[in-house]
Amino acid sequence: MMAQPQFQVDRTTALYERPAMDIVDATTFAEVKQTIASAFAPGNVEKFLQSVDRAGVRIRGFETVLKKGLMGKATAEQYSGLSNGDQGQLREFYLASVEQVEIKLRDKHFKIYAYY
Repeated sequence: MMAQPQFQVDRTTALYERPAMDIVDATTFAEVKQTIASAFAPGNVEKFLQSVDRAGVRIRGFETVLKKGLMGKATAEQYSGLSNGDQGQLREFYLASVEQVEIKLRDKHFKIYAYY
């Protein structure tokens, strides 16, 4: 019989806790983050999804979406100038935004959401 561990871990939140990371270039970070938020805003998200579909890109391929200029060429340039940590936080924000799109739109644009 195995001994029980001496500590208790709350497994419902343990996987979702992020270490605090400082943002190196706060101004550029905020601009890129605002562009992402704007693309996924209720009035813009369908148009953005259509542009991703027309470009033949998968929605979860953030760097590819940027390289194709689907969020504007300035955004791609700003993003590439950020530190790795800042880029990682923005990538995470983008992917979280991708998953928050309502199911009806995700079903409509199944091709860009598919994992195949």
